[in-house]
Amino acid sequence: MSKPIRILHVVVNMNRGGAETLIMNLYRNMDRSKVQFDFLTCREGVFDSEIKELGGTIHRIPYIEAGHFGYIRSLNMFFSNNNDYTIVHSHLNKMSGFVVRAAKKHGIPYCISHSHNTSGEGGILAKSYKWYSGMFISSNTDYTFACSHTAAKWLFGKSNEAKLLNNGIELEKFSYSPDIRLLKRRELGISDQLVIGHVGRFTKQKNHKFLIEVFAEFVKRRPDSILLLCGDGVLRKDIENRVIELNIQDKVKFLGVRSDINQLLQAFDIFLFPSLHEGLPVTLIEAQAAGIPCLISDEITNEVDLGLGLMEFLQLKSKDLWVTKLEKFKVNKIERQTSKLKILRDRGYDIKNTAKWLQDFYILNSR
Repeated sequence: MSKPIRILHVVVNMNRGGAETLIMNLYRNMDRSKVQFDFLTCREGVFDSEIKELGGTIHRIPYIEAGHFGYIRSLNMFFSNNNDYTIVHSHLNKMSGFVVRAAKKHGIPYCISHSHNTSGEGGILAKSYKWYSGMFISSNTDYTFACSHTAAKWLFGKSNEAKLLNNGIELEKFSYSPDIRLLKRRELGISDQLVIGHVGRFTKQKNHKFLIEVFAEFVKRRPDSILLLCGDGVLRKDIENRVIELNIQDKVKFLGVRSDINQLLQAFDIFLFPSLHEGLPVTLIEAQAAGIPCLISDEITNEVDLGLGLMEFLQLKSKDLWVTKLEKFKVNKIERQTSKLKILRDRGYDIKNTAKWLQDFYILNSR
């Protein structure tokens, strides 16, 4: 029996971000006797142990904090010693430029640059540096992938040539269950309260400050409501402090990084997602599979609306508008129990189909 082909995925770390969740969903649903994933990372991640259990190898190099020349030297040294990969699949957005340049320099046949967002993080210096890296993408990339047309246009300058790889999920795991809803609410000490939820890293992009200020105003009008925040990140402490300043700490639960998001979503009544920018969030696909109404920023591509009647786009300039929309919300448990899975599957968001397509793509380009 022939050995599986090994694909090198390049990420900063394998934590529970949108891109990383997609990669793991793909990995779990690949025929690993045919295709195996290895990873080039810069930091430890929560998925590391599972990757090793699935048969993957994790390589580590210092990230850019070591300085530009140190990072480039590390990339070149890595690919000089690991140039037997046929395909390198980079998920670093504009920072993919340095990766694919080093990979091509050391003879990697095929490089994929994958866009997962529609804007970069950081100040002027950081964005300028990423722009410089992005200049090397076009000349060193064989295939461009993106989660949406908007994400493709942002990173590659055009959207019609990139292959759209849907942020698929394991649909059945997110299908609404009243039993799991009751179980999770009991675990969290929640009874008949209105539960507003959010899933995402505590970074500027996710706009948590706006979110909790909207909630602080709303809870004055609906004291029976509670906010669940899933995730972690550099701004978590700032948001915890702001919650205390607003005197709503008894109404907000910080749940940290969770492995049971599919079950926690059952406890939500409404999903609040005021991001400043997004590619096409996996969490919103998951929320739609669970039948949760979502109030989301109009800065997010309308490609995320899969036609289930669950998405409402709102402008970020008015907190009052978000509060008013929340006030009008009525829990519709009958609607939650209506299966949405066939529509999502028909729209191409079943991870089994996405993984099979990508598996065939990898095999075809590894011959």
